[in-house]
Amino acid sequence: MFTGLIEAKGHLQGRVARGRGAKLTIACPFADLVLGESIAVSGVCLTVAEIGAGTFVADASEETLARTTLGAVALGGAVNLERALPAGGRLGGHIVSGHVDGVGALVRTAAIGQATSMTFSFPKALARFIAEKGSIAVSGISLTVNRVDDATFDVAIIPHTETETTLASLRPGDAVNLEVDMLARYVERMLRVGGGDATAGDGPWTELLRKSGYL
Repeated sequence: MFTGLIEAKGHLQGRVARGRGAKLTIACPFADLVLGESIAVSGVCLTVAEIGAGTFVADASEETLARTTLGAVALGGAVNLERALPAGGRLGGHIVSGHVDGVGALVRTAAIGQATSMTFSFPKALARFIAEKGSIAVSGISLTVNRVDDATFDVAIIPHTETETTLASLRPGDAVNLEVDMLARYVERMLRVGGGDATAGDGPWTELLRKSGYL
């Protein structure tokens, strides 16, 4: 598990094909990595398979390369890095699994005082999971949704987040990994499997969804 609070920016140093997957070498500032630990790379949970001088190597499957932005990162390209949340650690963002739900894209940016408003598009299938004032992970970064419609959502980026992550380098059309709020994902699954209708009646699940901003 992760929190969506980025610890450092790294860079893709190498990519070697392994079948339809790839062996990725990431340059990073972490000095005490352990083989087998999990690291979120721009929101994608990867396992440390090798450790080098200022680098680690992780295997990315065909599925990961096809369904996230990792397959398109150029050599030297920046990535957001976060190590797994330790037991007893502070949960400063929100619970992030590192399992990407879809790929969106930056639509536009606008200055709002000292902060920056960023508008992202998202796949239609994720619309039911994105709510105003809810949480979403954008390339591994925990953010709060300020506005959402059928195709886009807005977030406000404070200067620290813009400086310490890859967000400042994004241009309109650039792709980002999206992970929806875990609560929304599981509530939707329970309703679907149970045959419930989230929009009908006044049951407990309907009330929970209404309070959380999903209805």
